[in-house]
Amino acid sequence: MSHTSSWRSPSNIALIKYWGKYDLQLPHNPSLSFTLSACHTDMTMSVTPESSPSLTILYAGNPKPAFNEKINSFFSRIEQYFPWIKNSAIVIDSINTFPYGAGIASSASAMSAMALCLQDIDDQRNGKKEKNADWWKRVSEIARLGSGSACRSLYSSVSLWGKTDGVEASSDLYAIPWKELTNPYYTTFEDTILVVSPSEKEVSSSVGHQLMELHYYAATRYSTARENVSRLITVLQEPALINKFIAVVESEALQLHALMMSGMNPFLLLEPGTIAIIKEIWRFRKDSGLPVCFTLDAGPNVHLLYPAEHKAKVAEWIQTELIKHCAEEQVILDRVGSGPEKLS
Repeated sequence: MSHTSSWRSPSNIALIKYWGKYDLQLPHNPSLSFTLSACHTDMTMSVTPESSPSLTILYAGNPKPAFNEKINSFFSRIEQYFPWIKNSAIVIDSINTFPYGAGIASSASAMSAMALCLQDIDDQRNGKKEKNADWWKRVSEIARLGSGSACRSLYSSVSLWGKTDGVEASSDLYAIPWKELTNPYYTTFEDTILVVSPSEKEVSSSVGHQLMELHYYAATRYSTARENVSRLITVLQEPALINKFIAVVESEALQLHALMMSGMNPFLLLEPGTIAIIKEIWRFRKDSGLPVCFTLDAGPNVHLLYPAEHKAKVAEWIQTELIKHCAEEQVILDRVGSGPEKLS
């Protein structure tokens, strides 16, 4: 008997960055992220148990052998959760709404979608239907084994991952929801992604994490990140602290890329368009007084964050001043989202 599951899972953008890991996908410091909406992966998984073992990986219906190594590695890590994987014919077909490998956390949406499909199929096999808080923690932990940041894509609006001082429920093993402890002002934020380059980045996030192991500033970075998580937890409770939100988020973005540029094997993912956009954001914020800010993932593309109430004015500014720095004027209109969705 075959089982099929289809899920849509979003990407997320870290406000406090996870950069550096130990053991099996465990973070050296906690991270906190906005869950996105428009940037997501749709995935369908079909499993025929107790048959000749095989794995077929498709992207938009076409074979995608480039994904084989990563998914086989992931499956080897999760056999303890799903022993039936070893004796099943598995077909996975997915598609993204945004460029793969361009530094918009495509592995977060893809691996969280895969974890959801796997757990859903396991539930089908065992006749389970309930999806309580523990169910989501389990899926978050499974997603983490595929991609660290994927564990944060399982919740609406805001997620916290990593053991955090003063947060008893926090864990390095899985993320926890943070929407209920966040003022609604922040959960209505827009995230306009300015695509400076849609190309796959030259250095993968996995390699970047590995380079942190010998980094001169690793210990200082982990300490700073822990302090910034505590600061941002407080800031997210109060709209009046928006200037502190901006300061922490932009500092975190620039620290991430400074770490890439200052290690023993330095690399640079920023493009001239990235720098031009950042400078224009600073100018516009000073001149207009509007609370717009940026963050960056491990790539050249800029996430422009701002409250939804300023959407019209910001859209006009993007068209006149920012879009010229984007590859083929490509912009992704995204926002803080509501988390994964099971597809029929």
